[in-house]
Amino acid sequence: MKDKNIAIIGTVGVPANYGGFETLAENLVKYHDAASLPDPLTIYCSSRSCPSKERSFLSAQLKYVPLNANGAQSIPYDIVSLFSAVWNRSDVILLLGVSGAIALPLVRLVSSARIITNIDGIEWRREKWQGLAKRFLRFSEKMAVRFSHEVIADNGAIAEYVKQAYGVDCHVIAYGGDHAVAVEGTAVDEYDLPESYAFAVCRIEPENNVHMVLEASARLKSHVLVMVGNWSNSEYGRALREQYASCDNLFLLDPIYDLGKLKTLRSRASFYVHGHSAGGTNPSLVEAMHFGKAVLAFDCDYNRSTTEGKALFFGNSEKLQQLIVSLDKTVAEKVGRDMLEVANRCYTWRIVAEQYFSLLKG
Repeated sequence: MKDKNIAIIGTVGVPANYGGFETLAENLVKYHDAASLPDPLTIYCSSRSCPSKERSFLSAQLKYVPLNANGAQSIPYDIVSLFSAVWNRSDVILLLGVSGAIALPLVRLVSSARIITNIDGIEWRREKWQGLAKRFLRFSEKMAVRFSHEVIADNGAIAEYVKQAYGVDCHVIAYGGDHAVAVEGTAVDEYDLPESYAFAVCRIEPENNVHMVLEASARLKSHVLVMVGNWSNSEYGRALREQYASCDNLFLLDPIYDLGKLKTLRSRASFYVHGHSAGGTNPSLVEAMHFGKAVLAFDCDYNRSTTEGKALFFGNSEKLQQLIVSLDKTVAEKVGRDMLEVANRCYTWRIVAEQYFSLLKG
């Protein structure tokens, strides 16, 4: 079989230092390198976020676009990356996200490259998007599904939505989470945490139900919650932090990007609280599942799909409070074992990378 030039588009860059797509791209490169795959691999990166502009990362060539990869500039960033990949005669283009999908009709017209798009979550449904932005994202999603040769959904519930909305079958490929346990734990003494606590990590947004989790936890004075997030990035986050500043049982920590510290915090936690209600398979959830702790998750199709219905579910603060109060050691250990079994079977980077490269090779 002829080697294929593969381009990955839609990330800030590698090595990962931002989010889920970056972690995905990094682990695809690591697999490509470890398996000595012969197909040339190129990752498109933002020069705004990667000032050192390294030429390569392991076995991947890096190309830079002088735009931001996130926010409003994500649209031209992805479009410029797409046409650069076409110009450089890529045989296969993996597009992560739908921001640049409005260019796909033209890409298909001028190139024979095979387009594979991971449509991420149902982005236009997120609460933070309104008006024109919401309509644009829905249109971009439609273009992605219609003009890609193959579509990837990271969650069975997303795949079902695409089938119902567009009549198109998706490849369901999730994310790995085993990188979260593969690192060495590092000290977290600076946080002065108690011995027993629940743990949560997320972007501080309404769709992640942070208010619901804090409300339930604040009522239980003997229960400690440690939540990590970007509290200062929005009025929502700033208001919540101020509202609960006087609660001695709540530790609201700023973002932590050190995987060693996150490993230590997760390893010591009694259980994990996951409030996400959107976005498909959330990387933070599959990472948590690898620690073998009980997961208390917001009750939605995505989280039920990810955990195969074996987590404990809540739909409001009262139900979460009840779950916390009634969670005994036997139940917690059983749920934790179930989470680890599902994680090892479905959410390791080796499994995910094998599925991606099988699809990319066609």
